[in-house]
Amino acid sequence: MSLIQTPHICANEEDFAKTVLMPGDPLRSRFIAENFLEAAVLINNIRGVQGYTGTYKGHKVSVMASGMGMPSMGIYSYELFKFFGVDNIIRIGSAGALQEDVKLRDIVIGMGACTNSNYAGQYELAGTFAPIASYKLMNEAIKQAESVGAVYHVGNVLSSDSFYTDNGEKANTAWKNMGVLCIEMEAAALYMNAARLDKNALGIFTISDEIYSGKQTTAEERQNSFTQMMEIALNTAVNM
Repeated sequence: MSLIQTPHICANEEDFAKTVLMPGDPLRSRFIAENFLEAAVLINNIRGVQGYTGTYKGHKVSVMASGMGMPSMGIYSYELFKFFGVDNIIRIGSAGALQEDVKLRDIVIGMGACTNSNYAGQYELAGTFAPIASYKLMNEAIKQAESVGAVYHVGNVLSSDSFYTDNGEKANTAWKNMGVLCIEMEAAALYMNAARLDKNALGIFTISDEIYSGKQTTAEERQNSFTQMMEIALNTAVNM
Protein backbone atom coordinates (compact mmCIF):
# COMPACT_ATOMS: atom_id res chain seq x y z
CA MET A 1 0.00 0.00 0.00
CA SER A 2 1.38 3.39 -0.97
CA LEU A 3 0.49 6.54 0.93
CA ILE A 4 -0.45 9.48 -1.28
CA GLN A 5 -0.51 12.96 0.20
CA THR A 6 -1.86 15.92 -1.75
CA PRO A 7 -2.44 19.34 -0.15
CA HIS A 8 -6.03 18.25 0.63
CA ILE A 9 -6.16 14.43 0.90
CA CYS A 10 -3.91 11.97 2.72
CA ALA A 11 -4.74 8.31 2.13
CA ASN A 12 -3.61 5.17 0.40
CA GLU A 13 -4.76 4.91 -3.20
CA GLU A 14 -6.44 1.61 -2.33
CA ASP A 15 -8.47 3.30 0.41
CA PHE A 16 -10.92 4.82 -2.07
CA ALA A 17 -13.56 2.88 -3.97
CA LYS A 18 -13.86 3.38 -7.72
CA THR A 19 -17.08 5.32 -7.07
CA VAL A 20 -17.22 8.18 -4.57
CA LEU A 21 -20.33 10.00 -3.40
CA MET A 22 -19.64 13.70 -2.76
CA PRO A 23 -21.94 15.81 -0.63
CA GLY A 24 -20.84 19.36 0.02
CA ASP A 25 -21.21 19.07 3.80
CA PRO A 26 -18.70 16.95 5.79
CA LEU A 27 -21.47 16.18 8.30
CA ARG A 28 -23.60 14.73 5.50
CA SER A 29 -20.62 12.57 4.56
CA ARG A 30 -20.45 11.26 8.12
CA PHE A 31 -24.23 10.73 8.20
CA ILE A 32 -24.08 8.53 5.10
CA ALA A 33 -21.15 6.55 6.45
CA GLU A 34 -22.84 5.95 9.80
CA ASN A 35 -26.32 5.16 8.46
CA PHE A 36 -25.78 3.41 5.13
CA LEU A 37 -22.28 1.92 4.93
CA GLU A 38 -21.12 -1.23 6.68
CA ALA A 39 -17.70 -1.26 8.38
CA ALA A 40 -17.12 2.37 7.37
CA VAL A 41 -13.61 3.66 8.06
CA LEU A 42 -12.51 7.31 8.14
CA ILE A 43 -9.79 7.52 5.47
CA ASN A 44 -9.32 11.29 5.18
CA ASN A 45 -9.89 14.17 7.56
CA ILE A 46 -7.53 16.84 6.25
CA ARG A 47 -9.10 20.26 6.94
CA GLY A 48 -12.08 18.44 8.44
CA VAL A 49 -13.26 17.26 5.01
CA GLN A 50 -14.27 13.79 6.05
CA GLY A 51 -13.91 10.84 3.69
CA TYR A 52 -15.07 7.31 4.50
CA THR A 53 -14.98 3.94 2.79
CA GLY A 54 -17.23 1.00 3.61
CA THR A 55 -19.53 -1.41 1.84
CA TYR A 56 -23.09 -1.06 0.61
CA LYS A 57 -24.94 -4.21 -0.42
CA GLY A 58 -21.59 -5.95 -0.49
CA HIS A 59 -19.89 -3.39 -2.75
CA LYS A 60 -17.05 -1.06 -1.78
CA VAL A 61 -18.22 2.57 -1.79
CA SER A 62 -16.59 5.80 -0.62
CA VAL A 63 -18.15 9.06 0.47
CA MET A 64 -16.23 12.31 0.92
CA ALA A 65 -17.28 15.93 1.21
CA SER A 66 -16.38 18.47 -1.47
CA GLY A 67 -16.95 21.69 0.46
CA MET A 68 -18.92 24.55 -1.08
CA GLY A 69 -18.41 26.12 -4.47
CA MET A 70 -16.67 25.20 -7.71
CA PRO A 71 -13.11 25.94 -6.56
CA SER A 72 -13.49 23.47 -3.67
CA MET A 73 -15.22 20.83 -5.80
CA GLY A 74 -12.61 21.39 -8.48
CA ILE A 75 -9.80 20.61 -6.04
CA TYR A 76 -11.26 17.50 -4.41
CA SER A 77 -12.70 15.88 -7.52
CA TYR A 78 -9.49 16.51 -9.48
CA GLU A 79 -7.33 14.92 -6.80
CA LEU A 80 -9.62 11.90 -6.48
CA PHE A 81 -9.73 11.36 -10.24
CA LYS A 82 -6.03 12.09 -10.86
CA PHE A 83 -4.20 10.64 -7.88
CA PHE A 84 -6.45 8.12 -6.14
CA GLY A 85 -7.77 6.01 -9.03
CA VAL A 86 -11.41 7.07 -8.68
CA ASP A 87 -13.47 6.53 -11.85
CA ASN A 88 -16.91 7.83 -10.87
CA ILE A 89 -18.00 10.74 -8.67
CA ILE A 90 -21.65 11.31 -7.85
CA ARG A 91 -22.37 14.69 -6.32
CA ILE A 92 -25.30 14.59 -3.89
CA GLY A 93 -26.42 17.99 -2.77
CA SER A 94 -29.19 20.46 -2.14
CA ALA A 95 -30.51 22.90 -4.70
CA GLY A 96 -32.98 25.74 -5.05
CA ALA A 97 -35.87 25.17 -7.46
CA LEU A 98 -36.39 27.62 -10.33
CA GLN A 99 -39.42 26.00 -11.97
CA GLU A 100 -42.90 25.94 -10.41
CA ASP A 101 -43.31 22.19 -10.99
CA VAL A 102 -40.07 21.40 -9.14
CA LYS A 103 -41.12 21.14 -5.52
CA LEU A 104 -39.52 20.88 -2.08
CA ARG A 105 -37.79 17.48 -1.63
CA ASP A 106 -38.13 16.55 -5.31
CA ILE A 107 -35.07 14.92 -6.89
CA VAL A 108 -33.23 16.59 -9.78
CA ILE A 109 -30.77 14.61 -11.91
CA GLY A 110 -28.42 17.02 -13.64
CA MET A 111 -28.11 16.12 -17.31
CA GLY A 112 -26.14 19.32 -17.90
CA ALA A 113 -24.69 22.05 -15.73
CA CYS A 114 -24.96 25.63 -16.96
CA THR A 115 -22.70 28.04 -15.11
CA ASN A 116 -21.83 31.69 -14.61
CA SER A 117 -18.30 30.62 -13.67
CA ASN A 118 -15.14 31.04 -15.72
CA TYR A 119 -13.92 27.58 -14.68
CA ALA A 120 -13.64 26.49 -18.32
CA GLY A 121 -11.32 29.41 -19.09
CA GLN A 122 -8.32 27.30 -18.05
CA TYR A 123 -8.84 25.05 -21.08
CA GLU A 124 -8.41 27.93 -23.56
CA LEU A 125 -11.17 26.62 -25.82
CA ALA A 126 -12.18 28.52 -28.94
CA GLY A 127 -15.82 28.55 -27.84
CA THR A 128 -18.12 27.61 -24.97
CA PHE A 129 -17.86 24.18 -23.34
CA ALA A 130 -21.14 22.51 -22.30
CA PRO A 131 -20.59 20.47 -19.10
CA ILE A 132 -22.71 17.30 -19.16
CA ALA A 133 -23.12 14.27 -16.94
CA SER A 134 -21.91 10.77 -17.70
CA TYR A 135 -24.71 9.04 -19.58
CA LYS A 136 -24.15 5.67 -17.92
CA LEU A 137 -24.34 7.19 -14.43
CA MET A 138 -27.37 9.29 -15.35
CA ASN A 139 -29.19 6.38 -16.97
CA GLU A 140 -28.65 4.20 -13.91
CA ALA A 141 -29.71 6.99 -11.54
CA ILE A 142 -32.98 7.41 -13.43
CA LYS A 143 -33.64 3.67 -13.08
CA GLN A 144 -32.92 3.85 -9.37
CA ALA A 145 -35.10 6.96 -8.90
CA GLU A 146 -37.99 5.11 -10.53
CA SER A 147 -37.38 2.00 -8.42
CA VAL A 148 -37.80 3.95 -5.16
CA GLY A 149 -40.81 5.91 -6.42
CA ALA A 150 -39.07 9.27 -6.33
CA VAL A 151 -40.57 12.41 -7.79
CA TYR A 152 -37.70 13.34 -10.07
CA HIS A 153 -36.77 15.70 -12.89
CA VAL A 154 -33.96 15.41 -15.44
CA GLY A 155 -32.42 18.41 -17.17
CA ASN A 156 -30.18 21.43 -16.82
CA VAL A 157 -29.05 22.81 -13.48
CA LEU A 158 -27.21 26.07 -12.85
CA SER A 159 -23.88 25.94 -11.04
CA SER A 160 -23.51 29.43 -9.63
CA ASP A 161 -20.34 31.09 -8.40
CA SER A 162 -22.31 33.24 -5.97
CA PHE A 163 -24.90 32.61 -3.28
CA TYR A 164 -25.67 36.26 -2.52
CA THR A 165 -25.96 38.55 -5.54
CA ASP A 166 -26.98 42.13 -6.34
CA ASN A 167 -29.11 41.07 -9.31
CA GLY A 168 -30.30 37.66 -8.14
CA GLU A 169 -33.98 38.02 -9.04
CA LYS A 170 -33.25 39.21 -12.58
CA ALA A 171 -30.63 36.51 -13.15
CA ASN A 172 -32.85 33.77 -11.73
CA THR A 173 -35.68 34.73 -14.05
CA ALA A 174 -33.38 34.62 -17.07
CA TRP A 175 -32.20 31.10 -16.21
CA LYS A 176 -35.76 30.04 -15.42
CA ASN A 177 -36.85 31.23 -18.84
CA MET A 178 -34.24 28.92 -20.38
CA GLY A 179 -35.78 25.91 -18.64
CA VAL A 180 -33.07 25.47 -16.01
CA LEU A 181 -34.51 23.37 -13.18
CA CYS A 182 -32.58 24.52 -10.14
CA ILE A 183 -29.50 26.30 -8.79
CA GLU A 184 -26.55 24.70 -6.99
CA MET A 185 -22.84 25.54 -6.77
CA GLU A 186 -20.57 22.63 -7.74
CA ALA A 187 -21.68 20.38 -10.60
CA ALA A 188 -20.17 22.27 -13.54
CA ALA A 189 -16.64 22.02 -12.13
CA LEU A 190 -17.14 18.33 -11.40
CA TYR A 191 -18.41 17.66 -14.93
CA MET A 192 -15.52 19.57 -16.49
CA ASN A 193 -12.91 17.74 -14.41
CA ALA A 194 -14.46 14.43 -15.41
CA ALA A 195 -14.42 15.40 -19.09
CA ARG A 196 -10.81 16.55 -18.95
CA LEU A 197 -9.60 13.42 -17.15
CA ASP A 198 -11.79 10.92 -19.05
CA LYS A 199 -13.80 10.00 -15.96
CA ASN A 200 -17.51 9.88 -15.08
CA ALA A 201 -19.57 12.35 -13.07
CA LEU A 202 -23.18 12.99 -12.12
CA GLY A 203 -25.05 15.42 -9.89
CA ILE A 204 -28.16 14.30 -7.99
CA PHE A 205 -29.94 16.98 -6.00
CA THR A 206 -32.71 17.29 -3.45
CA ILE A 207 -34.68 20.51 -3.62
CA SER A 208 -34.08 22.27 -0.32
CA ASP A 209 -35.91 25.47 -1.15
CA GLU A 210 -38.33 26.87 -3.69
CA ILE A 211 -36.88 30.21 -4.75
CA TYR A 212 -40.16 31.79 -5.83
CA SER A 213 -42.53 30.43 -3.16
CA GLY A 214 -40.06 30.87 -0.30
CA LYS A 215 -40.57 27.34 1.04
CA GLN A 216 -37.40 25.85 2.49
CA THR A 217 -35.91 23.12 4.64
CA THR A 218 -33.75 23.62 7.72
CA ALA A 219 -29.99 23.09 7.90
CA GLU A 220 -30.54 19.98 10.04
CA GLU A 221 -33.01 18.56 7.50
CA ARG A 222 -30.51 19.16 4.69
CA GLN A 223 -27.84 17.34 6.66
CA ASN A 224 -29.80 14.34 7.86
CA SER A 225 -33.08 13.79 6.04
CA PHE A 226 -32.35 13.75 2.30
CA THR A 227 -32.16 9.97 2.42
CA GLN A 228 -33.98 9.22 -0.85
CA MET A 229 -31.26 11.04 -2.79
CA MET A 230 -28.63 9.11 -0.84
CA GLU A 231 -30.27 5.77 -1.64
CA ILE A 232 -30.53 6.60 -5.34
CA ALA A 233 -26.84 7.53 -5.44
CA LEU A 234 -25.73 4.47 -3.48
CA ASN A 235 -27.77 2.11 -5.63
CA THR A 236 -26.33 3.79 -8.71
CA ALA A 237 -22.82 3.34 -7.32
CA VAL A 238 -23.15 -0.39 -6.76
CA ASN A 239 -24.52 -0.96 -10.25
CA MET A 240 -21.54 0.61 -12.01
